[in-house]
Amino acid sequence: MLMIISDPADASAALVLPKLKEQGVETLWWDESSLAAGSTLTIGLDGSVVRQTLTHEGRSYDLTEVTAVWHRRPRRPRAVAVADESQRAYADLVTRDTLEGAYALMTDRWMPARPQDAKRIDYKALHLAMAARLGFSVPDTVVTNDPAELVPAWHRASGRLICKTPEKLPFELDGEARHMYTTQVERRHLAGRHRMAHAPVILQPNVPKDRELRVTVVGDRVFAAEIDSQSSRLTSLDWRHYEDQSVAYRPHDLPPLVERRCVELVRALGLSFGAIDLIRTPAGDYVFLELNVNGQWGFVELFAGLPISDAIAGWLSANEKRREGQR
Repeated sequence: MLMIISDPADASAALVLPKLKEQGVETLWWDESSLAAGSTLTIGLDGSVVRQTLTHEGRSYDLTEVTAVWHRRPRRPRAVAVADESQRAYADLVTRDTLEGAYALMTDRWMPARPQDAKRIDYKALHLAMAARLGFSVPDTVVTNDPAELVPAWHRASGRLICKTPEKLPFELDGEARHMYTTQVERRHLAGRHRMAHAPVILQPNVPKDRELRVTVVGDRVFAAEIDSQSSRLTSLDWRHYEDQSVAYRPHDLPPLVERRCVELVRALGLSFGAIDLIRTPAGDYVFLELNVNGQWGFVELFAGLPISDAIAGWLSANEKRREGQR
């Protein structure tokens, strides 16, 4: 049995589920948030024998029979029925702890990794350092909350400096939800550098771009899509900021060495999946920007025609196929 752990409205998981059904593989799609609203989880120990039972929508599932798990993007369990705030926080904490314990006892085959393991390595500075060690070209980078670092970084980049956030979390400004995208640091911004003390930022030179690439790694398979971000002023700095129909997405043939490094990076981080952002410069060099541990890929399949959902279904069901062949 396979297990997909994600929000019921997750469009990416919905792309993969039909491929698994075509293979006749039993699949449980479950959302963590239901653990506080109907589902129950029981872990039993009888000597060295472990029993794990999940009840969901009136049916019981033996989690020891799960051969692979795709921990996609579930909603967090929250004990909303508990009125007292401190008691609710306690219930949420022990629920999360119990979930992680259950996950640790399940199969070793996870995509992209067990959530606690994925969280442990999900740091941009770590990804950059490891990519550099593997031979990628990586921009000179400073991650800091020291205002004194901004002006020297701006001069080192000859005024072509960009600023990123270490964590892409939404926030509210004037009551509206906002996201922090890559921002060009202009000379006028230097006067406000004292604000950096409140939260660290990533500072890098703005690398010249010919194309941007989203490289999706599934196991040892690589799917590269080029994004013609420089064809539009709206997407020239950060292609994720605007939706522009004039921006083309196409399959891209990576040089074998770059492709191999992408697989090596994902594997070195202990992951089975990774969404990597690269730049191809006008000189034809490939520059590593970042790795997204559980990055989006549905738009790559849709716009560039790359069969990523087939690869994910194949990776998840690989052990199921071997078991069937042994019967």
